[in-house]
Amino acid sequence: MSRALKICCFATATLIATLLAAILIIYFTMLKPKQPKITTQQVTLKSFSGLLNPLHLNVTLGIVVTVDNPNYGSFKYDNTTAFISYRGTHAAEASIEEDTIPARGKHDISTDVLVIVDNLVTNYYFPEDYASGCLNFTSLTTLHGQAKVLNFLKIKATTYSTCDISVYVLTQNASSVCRSKLLY
Repeated sequence: MSRALKICCFATATLIATLLAAILIIYFTMLKPKQPKITTQQVTLKSFSGLLNPLHLNVTLGIVVTVDNPNYGSFKYDNTTAFISYRGTHAAEASIEEDTIPARGKHDISTDVLVIVDNLVTNYYFPEDYASGCLNFTSLTTLHGQAKVLNFLKIKATTYSTCDISVYVLTQNASSVCRSKLLY
């Protein structure tokens, strides 16, 4: 092999190795998916209706949830429904309309939660939990959508969120702890 060919092969191999290293560094620092943080900002009573005979109650709550997206890509999700359970019993539903969560930003999601009180009061544990002053709920939400990275790379993605929600009856406030998993 001639000396010029050896230098050309060495330069090409060095360039390829440098490009691969740069791509790996960019992926592991910027493009690696990070889990979003979800916090409940506000819960308000929007409507309350009931009948005494037969006993039938419905409560609608207004809720605002903030999603903090630490990723370099935005996430556009489709319409979906969040399901809320109380000790394994279906207790509420919330419609979530399609929207976009910006890259490296916070986004508020507002929705109405229709609580099916009939399902709550017929649960065996409800009187005891109500008397203790704390009702514990679990919400499950799946958001299907598309992540857009660097304004040209589009990837199908799904976010699974589980929130443990504690409603304190006496003080009439709530707290939540949420876990999210983002899958590409």
